[in-house]
Amino acid sequence: MQLVTFSHPLRSGVGILRDGVITLAAWNLDLLSLIETGISPTETGLRFPLEECTLHAPLRPHKIVAVGRNYADHAAELGNAVPDKPLLFQKATSSLIGHGAAVTWSASFSQQIDWEGELAVVMGRRAQNVAAADALKYVYGYTLANDISARDLQQSEPQWVRAKSLDTFCPLGPVLVTKGDVPDPHALTLVTTVNGEVMQNASTGLMLHRIDALIAYISQWMTLEAGDVILTGTPAGVGKGMTPPRFLADGDVVSVSIDGFGTLTNPCKVTA
Repeated sequence: MQLVTFSHPLRSGVGILRDGVITLAAWNLDLLSLIETGISPTETGLRFPLEECTLHAPLRPHKIVAVGRNYADHAAELGNAVPDKPLLFQKATSSLIGHGAAVTWSASFSQQIDWEGELAVVMGRRAQNVAAADALKYVYGYTLANDISARDLQQSEPQWVRAKSLDTFCPLGPVLVTKGDVPDPHALTLVTTVNGEVMQNASTGLMLHRIDALIAYISQWMTLEAGDVILTGTPAGVGKGMTPPRFLADGDVVSVSIDGFGTLTNPCKVTA
């Protein structure tokens, strides 16, 4: 099932996307509330053509936990060692935007804005100190993310929160695919393009720390709540790893896709 958070001139809310049509699936509840309460999305009689709708980030979680250097080739392209344990950081929920919304930044803040296409995990229920063998039982579904990063800010200080959390720096969507429709989250091909040119093309099977291990590890140190989002890391192909480095510019369009997940596309806009 592909779930979306959408708005239409006649209605907005949570919908089920199927064959280019969004069917309203919840009355007066957002997707986070549905997940938290355990209510299953149920189709109503209200249907809207996708092209008439605006898609938003599927949900606004309590927190976004991200994993750095979770692909060996990405660590290598930036000259970094592979971490023995998951390298965790957080992105502010205020950085969330949806499909089609602009990634914006001030040129006075950063000159090195980079893309990082990622598979994102959405938790289905509270997880605290869970075992890896049980971890996937706590997952609600999966979506796409772009961990936009200001590389010059990232290099200027020992922690990454500021460089990763500027407003608009966490595109998420366009759909949330429920767990039952993703038989193996480690058998997906993730592709990131900039202006139609392929930059990243890799299997999620290359993760150093798999999703079950990530959930088990994170839940040792912090409780994962229903609806929380985990960004599982990015493969090789980021702009900073190129020779010479290539960064996003005003007017660029960056897209992240996985078959069955659609394509998360965002234009770029530099402000004064």
